[in-house]
Amino acid sequence: MIPRADVLTEAVALPTGDGVMHAYLARPRVTRSHGAIVVAHELFGVTAHIRDVCERLAASGLAAHAPDFYHRAQARIELPHDDTGRRRGFAELERLHREQVLADAGTAISYLHDTGVDRVGMLGLSLGGHIAYLAASAHRLQAVAALYPGWLTNTDIALSRPTPTVDATPAIQARVLLLCGTADHAVSDADLHQLEAALSAEGVEHELVTYPDTPHGFLCDRRDTYHAAAEDAWRRIGELFDATVR
Repeated sequence: MIPRADVLTEAVALPTGDGVMHAYLARPRVTRSHGAIVVAHELFGVTAHIRDVCERLAASGLAAHAPDFYHRAQARIELPHDDTGRRRGFAELERLHREQVLADAGTAISYLHDTGVDRVGMLGLSLGGHIAYLAASAHRLQAVAALYPGWLTNTDIALSRPTPTVDATPAIQARVLLLCGTADHAVSDADLHQLEAALSAEGVEHELVTYPDTPHGFLCDRRDTYHAAAEDAWRRIGELFDATVR
């Protein structure tokens, strides 16, 4: 990605109760908003794609930072978008436990508030979508955009134990946007119906959008899963954060 002249970037180190969590920060050169976004990474860690996402948000006027939720295993894990990276990512995934991730999300949110931000939203992709949904049940967020969030309705990973993360829906106060494709191997129609039912039952303001014939990971223009649906997804993400965070 060509560096944006209107965006400043830096690496920041956030102290946690058991070490340091690094994060990638992108912010507009000229501040136009008192809102900011936490970006929760995919299985592959804080990759160039995740940094692109932060910079795109910053170019729109919102500071954005992506904390490294893998920091307890090894600082700054950035995995290749291939089978090798996927295998390593699943190994790291099993080391992510709910209370630790919630604490890390709280640290990331508090950091933004400490910089003078009033309103915080969260954007999560795949694994990060799960993290964002979970974080909204425990922290004060204005809005959450979760793209192709996996494992929310089962207990297949440590993050979704002891009970499925969808069970935490009653505690969500943020506005929620869910964006998924109908050809997603990781998020089934049944998952989406269960999420829709839970959000509706609890009166959580939300929107669920599905894109026909669209695969998992469709926002990433660095992989062959990229799909034209990304354009509409970015429009909806922008509208959500304009209405709630900016």
